[in-house]
Amino acid sequence: MPAITFNAFSFLRKKLNKHNIECTNAEIEVEADTTPLDLIANVHLTPEEVEVVLINGKVAPLDTRIQENDRVALLPPGTPGPYRVLLGFKNKAKQ
Repeated sequence: MPAITFNAFSFLRKKLNKHNIECTNAEIEVEADTTPLDLIANVHLTPEEVEVVLINGKVAPLDTRIQENDRVALLPPGTPGPYRVLLGFKNKAKQ
């Protein structure tokens, strides 16, 4: 199984901690052909709770295939304005 580095930010961390899911530079294994949408479900979140997925520092569509050694981060809605531009997303509808 591919191993990835997983991070979640803001209130997502609290939700994941309730399920004892490590989410700060956590090394986790995922099934082959896992997508961000699959990962979101596997960590007990819904797509509505995640505004943006970053893979290796870049905004990625929810149907992207996660690869061995990828760095995957989940960001919740409400990330402050300046960071939206720096991280490469301004509006969820424009992803």
